[in-house]
Amino acid sequence: MNNITDTEFIILENLYVSDRQNLALKQRELALLARTSLGMTNSILKRMVKKGWITVKKINSRNIRYAVTLDGINEIIHRSYGYFKRTIKNVAYYKDAIDGIVEGAAGKNIKAVLLLGTSDLEFIIEHACNYYGLSFLKSADRDLFSEGRPETLVFFAEDIPVSRELTTANCVFISQLLLNNQAAS
Repeated sequence: MNNITDTEFIILENLYVSDRQNLALKQRELALLARTSLGMTNSILKRMVKKGWITVKKINSRNIRYAVTLDGINEIIHRSYGYFKRTIKNVAYYKDAIDGIVEGAAGKNIKAVLLLGTSDLEFIIEHACNYYGLSFLKSADRDLFSEGRPETLVFFAEDIPVSRELTTANCVFISQLLLNNQAAS
């Protein structure tokens, strides 16, 4: 998350949660949670006050407390729904893409799929393997990859960079799927 509306959402959501727990978050804490500068956090908070999403109450000469308004809660609900819709759309895209790859591999007599590294899409790959009758293997050890195993399809997780020397017919880089999805959006 790196655009201003995502940062606004993070700050607004954290203010709401802290308010419900009767905690007072300071600007410095909000900046850390939103991974932004203190100045940017201050600017976002001022903008949210102008929009009517939060109110500010001065506790003493050094401390203030933020409270999320009803309009702020409505904004959280609206954005959460938008994030949820995009997530479902992305999961459907990755499922279709991975299903197509695994189905194609099964048609070429590939017997197993190896996931190297850790991936948020692991459950989709494993499901596709089960559906098409392929063995599903996973390992964090990149050294397990061997180009001499034509009966194995290898998915390289997001944390493994694309490498030209490893690009073969039986290799899929999840980072490429992610880029393709971002380009299509």
